[in-house]
This record gives sequence, structure tokens and C-alpha cells, in this order.
Amino acid sequence: MKIERVTCFRQWQPFVDGPYVLSAGRSDDGFDSLVVRLEANVDGRVVVGWGEMAPLGTMYDPAFAAGAFAAAPLLADALVGTAPASVARTVARTLKGHPYAKSAFDMAAWDVLGRAAGLPLHDLLGGADGEGTTLYRSIGRADAQVMAERALAHRAQGYRRLQVKVGGDPDADAQGLKAVAAAVPDAELYCDANGGWSTADARRFLASTTDLRYTLEQPCPTARECVLLRPHAQRPMVLDESIEGLADVVDASLAGIDGVTIKIARVGGVTAARLLRDTAVVLGLSVTVEDTGGADIDTAAMAHLSVSTPAARRAHTVDFHHWVSVSNGAGLPSTEGGVLRPPIGAGLGIDVDVAALGTPVYEASA
Repeated sequence: MKIERVTCFRQWQPFVDGPYVLSAGRSDDGFDSLVVRLEANVDGRVVVGWGEMAPLGTMYDPAFAAGAFAAAPLLADALVGTAPASVARTVARTLKGHPYAKSAFDMAAWDVLGRAAGLPLHDLLGGADGEGTTLYRSIGRADAQVMAERALAHRAQGYRRLQVKVGGDPDADAQGLKAVAAAVPDAELYCDANGGWSTADARRFLASTTDLRYTLEQPCPTARECVLLRPHAQRPMVLDESIEGLADVVDASLAGIDGVTIKIARVGGVTAARLLRDTAVVLGLSVTVEDTGGADIDTAAMAHLSVSTPAARRAHTVDFHHWVSVSNGAGLPSTEGGVLRPPIGAGLGIDVDVAALGTPVYEASA
């Protein structure tokens, strides 16, 4: 089984609801997605696999779309003639660091392996535990009344978990959270600061919301600051941006953190995400598997990784293909009831719409 052709595409994916607003005034209008197609010869037949990654602009993670597209020719050339099962090792040897740039290639290799074996990706990752994963929906920082209205709209669509964006002025953020909690009292709430607070601001927010039930997500920029804050947060705390590798998962467990969010592109692909996920499960942490962005292809990978996470440790995930106004494939089941189910079929199970991707930006072949 050898890779004979690697094709790279670029797709701009505007957000359906307008700019996505994070703490510290950060915002973006959509995902700039790298989509990778691997074509492999499997005992004389051609098997095609797809992968996708998209960073949230240049201000969220240490990743940006231009970097991924600059690295794509180097990685594509290196993969021609290699085995799909060795893609993670090959890209690691070819390019030091820049895990986000490698993620779509690694995902496409897993899709090839699943399609070649005639098995859905979740069967290769541990098997499905249940039918799907609970979805959350984000509510960006805005006027408290606007946030309450968005919460009601999401709840009406079946979302039972809501991620309330905070990380700005602690008093204003507290008002926004209180408005959301009052509007949807039956929803499970996560407050995600995206590392936007100092420890002092986080303490102010905690003091203002002692009467509310929620999970606090990545309150401060660094794991060290979050750990210092941990004794003052009398509620569950999970880390997201601080989880970049295996050591971070272990350190989080030792520090008394309750859960981790593993983003596929941030850690370098499905291979690394699986390792971090399985380690977190063994350590007793709650696990969210998602990504930094993308559409149908990437959401399918999140669905497979999530459903193969033991249900007792599985938190939730997100349906990015509903966040954007364009599509790059078909096959994702309905998310009715606020649940993301994996596609039916081998590999990712997505029928990719090549026409929606436009002209390739790079191609390498034997």
C-alpha cells in the first residue's frame, strides 16, 4: 500500500452567524481551510482518503492558514511513495514543529486506512461507545440580552449544552452568564475565557457567580496560572489552549484539573489526538475531542474520535459544519436532538464534493 498522489485544496468557509468573537477583542469571519486528498494503491486498486484543517484566524492558536499552505508542498512531496500507515512519522521527520500544518495529511491517511479495510474510522480508534456525542453551541461575548436570545435560539434547536464566551471585563461577563442562565435554566453551561483573564480578573468573575452552576474553561493564558487559580474555583475546571501535547495532559491530571479539550489540528492530527485522548481517559479526566475549525470533512473526524471515546469520560463536541455557510462533503447524519453521530461508511464516511473545493493549490505524484 503506497501513496501515489497528494492533492491540496484551499476553501474559504464564512461563518453563518457573522464574526466569531473571543476574549480580548479577537474575532474572525470564517475558516481558511486546507483540504488534502491522498490517493493510494492498495493491491492494484485506488483508495482515496481526505483530511481537513483550519486554524481560527491568526489570533487563537500558534497556527495560521498561510503557514499550513507554505508547508503543504514540502509535506506532499515527502509522502509520495510512502505507506499511509507511516504518514505521522514521515511528516514529523520532514518538518519540525508546526503540528497544525501536518494534521490534514494525517487525517487523510486514517481515511485511506479505514476505506481500505472497509471499516468506519471509529472502529480503528477503539469502537463506538454509544450512537453519538452530545453537542454544545457557543455564545459569543455580546450584550447580555443578545446573549440570552442566542441561548434561547440554540436551546430551541436541541442544544442542551452552551458554551458562554467570557474573558473580558469580569463584571460584564458575569452579567452575560446570568442572563443566559436565566433564559435557559435547564442547559448545562460552560464558561470559556479562551485564556483571556489574569488570575485577578478570574477571581472577580468567580466571586460574582457563586450562585450559578457551570464549568470553567481555560480561564487564564497559561497552565501555570490556571493551576494557581484552581483552589479558588469551587467548580469543575477544564483546559483547552494549554493542551498541546501528552505532557500537558499528564500535568493537568496531577494539578487537579477535571478535564481537557483535545483539538486535532493543535496536536498534529488524528494519531496524536488518539494518544492524548486515551491517556486522558486512563488518568480519569473528562475528554472533549474537537478541532480549531473546518467543515464536513473535519467534523466527521471529530465525530469518529468522539464516539470512540468511552462514554463515561466523554464530555461533548461541536458541529463545525453547521457553523459555516459552505460545505465540502455529504454523509454526516442529522444532529437532531443536539447529538453528533458519525457518518455511516468506511473511513471518515464522507462523500467529498470536489467541485466545492475549486482548483488545487498543489499536487505531487509519482
